[in-house]
Amino acid sequence: MSREPRLNPPFRAEHIGSLLRPAELTAAAKRHARRELDDGALREVQDSCIVEAIRMQEAVGLDSISDGEFRRSSWAYGFVEALTGFVNRPSPWKFHDADGHEYPIETCYATAKLRRARGIATGEFEFVRAHTRRTPKVTLPSPSFMHFFQGGRCADPTAYPDPDAFWEDLLGIYQAELAALGRLGVHWLQIDEVPQAMLCDPAIREQTRALGEDPERLTQKYIAAVNRIVSGRPAGMTVGMHLCRGNFRSRWLAAGGYETVAERLFNECEVDGFFLEYDNARAGGFEPLRFMPRHKFAVLGLVSTKTPLLETREALRKRIDEAARYLPLERLALSPQCGFASTVGGNLLTAEDQRAKLALIVETAKEVWG
Repeated sequence: MSREPRLNPPFRAEHIGSLLRPAELTAAAKRHARRELDDGALREVQDSCIVEAIRMQEAVGLDSISDGEFRRSSWAYGFVEALTGFVNRPSPWKFHDADGHEYPIETCYATAKLRRARGIATGEFEFVRAHTRRTPKVTLPSPSFMHFFQGGRCADPTAYPDPDAFWEDLLGIYQAELAALGRLGVHWLQIDEVPQAMLCDPAIREQTRALGEDPERLTQKYIAAVNRIVSGRPAGMTVGMHLCRGNFRSRWLAAGGYETVAERLFNECEVDGFFLEYDNARAGGFEPLRFMPRHKFAVLGLVSTKTPLLETREALRKRIDEAARYLPLERLALSPQCGFASTVGGNLLTAEDQRAKLALIVETAKEVWG
């Protein structure tokens, strides 16, 4: 399907970025890990699968196009693995599922000075731009990911005896990456923010205090970090923040409505708008949208990537109408609540389910906004 691209994000029909990995790509990644496939051969498979993913997004009618995060082991580790200085170690936080089970996780921990060894998302952007006339979307994890998930103990004191030096190095890396992306002509950047959404959960806030951190202080710290990295963005770059409660194999980390952080986050964080998870009762109601400043947008994540059950256009339109009671319709858009595959394993649905949900978003957006 050929048509002129639109270059003014956000679009009425949006998505979060990650897509289910094709079996061919997963198999190639496993062979590469076993050293049965060299870097060049793996890249050939990645390139082929990404082009197919781009064509799928175009075919369902999306204007915002990602590479599915196919070159990353997870949504955040494309960033982490591009740096030197990080290792993995167990985190105090756990994922949960619908049956009440808990699943431990590991996250990054700095044992040496952090350094941006190469471009992080620059190559991803250039490849997508070369294969579509629509708007490539770039995603990056928020700086808070590198701090919160180790209970605030994010660096070995021998590497960073002064915690402020860790933040100086980390935010400097972000600033360098955003400058590089700006030089390449990136129009659409999404920052994926999990800790701020987790801090909406009373149980998470209590556990945070038990770990020696003040939730309010963390909110202030994380907003300031994002503001610093976006302060030098070039003209023409729109920045959205995706608030996520955790997304791994259809599991989650936290629950709770946005009321706890909304007024401060929506008003003080210097992004252009927010992608908000609203796919089930864990997300709370739309009332926090009343805090959204007049110049910012909200993308409603009403379509679940955690279940194959396909929502209906009628139900989505009803939910959009409910949200419009608190934020005008012209400042709203529609998306899934999260990516379909925040990690290589992906969520518990099929590629056909994924395509149907993306097509539903496009169709519903056309009905609502024209």
